[in-house]
Amino acid sequence: MADLFKMIKEKVTGQNLKIVFPESSDDRILTAAGRLAKESILTPVLIGNKEEINKKAEGLNINLDGVEIYDPHSYPEIDKLIQAFVERRKGKATEEEAAKILLDENYFGTMLVYTEKAHGLVSGAAHSTAETVRPALQIIKTKAGVKKTSGVFIMVRGEEKYVFADCAINISPEASDLAEIAVESANTTKMFNIEPRVAMLSFSTKGSAKSPETEKVVEAVKIAKEIDPNLVLDGEFQFDAAFVPSVAEKKAPDSVIKGDANVFIFPSLEAGNIGYKIAQRLGNFEAVGPILQGLNKPVNDLSRGCNEEDVYKLAIITAAQAL
Repeated sequence: MADLFKMIKEKVTGQNLKIVFPESSDDRILTAAGRLAKESILTPVLIGNKEEINKKAEGLNINLDGVEIYDPHSYPEIDKLIQAFVERRKGKATEEEAAKILLDENYFGTMLVYTEKAHGLVSGAAHSTAETVRPALQIIKTKAGVKKTSGVFIMVRGEEKYVFADCAINISPEASDLAEIAVESANTTKMFNIEPRVAMLSFSTKGSAKSPETEKVVEAVKIAKEIDPNLVLDGEFQFDAAFVPSVAEKKAPDSVIKGDANVFIFPSLEAGNIGYKIAQRLGNFEAVGPILQGLNKPVNDLSRGCNEEDVYKLAIITAAQAL
């Protein structure tokens, strides 16, 4: 993990990147923001009342030099943000409604990213995933050619590094969604200097069982290969056939994946969420994320059970996504 973050840190340091933290009253956020500024990795932007934030930081013995603080109630360019929000929502909000909505720190922070006053946003320590992701979907929106955002975890244990998706957003993805998630996950993987080898997971390997669930994964493999013919990707696989070379040899001898996959696409959110937590708790992997992908600009969602180190690392990843 140390090597992985050293590489990402070096990539973002000195790039003058600004990352927004809407949850400035949270001790974990303040501590991470102070650390990021002290190490000159990026400029943290805290949202809230300046006096209250400084008082809280003082109580926690945190130096906020190098941190910017914006208060939605007194932001000098709030009228421009309101106008931009009304235009972006295309008639779904009046100026009066927009003024009220932008007092919400997640909406305000997302608008700073949208209007390029900042490069990315990290929230979720005190908000639900929906509260973090909804403003991003309404304002920043998904990239051209991408219908849905999805969430990956980087699973790290010593020298081992794997990517698990989707573990955060899409409850029951269709074949086209799974294909999109696979391609986007491969792109995210490259950000960590890992060459992606993608396995589409199921309870069946190459037709060993047939059901609507397995057929969905077979279809997803086909679509993903059409989207990116150069991607090393195959399925459907049971996990052991994707991960253990001796099992792959028996169950899928003709596959490009030889039990050496490093990107695992789960067929449902249920499977993905359970899978990453088993690897984390039983396998002692460090789970970094969820890293949201598919958006026009990076917005990432912390777990409410996160610690200060999680905030620090996810902010650095968010900065790397902005490059």
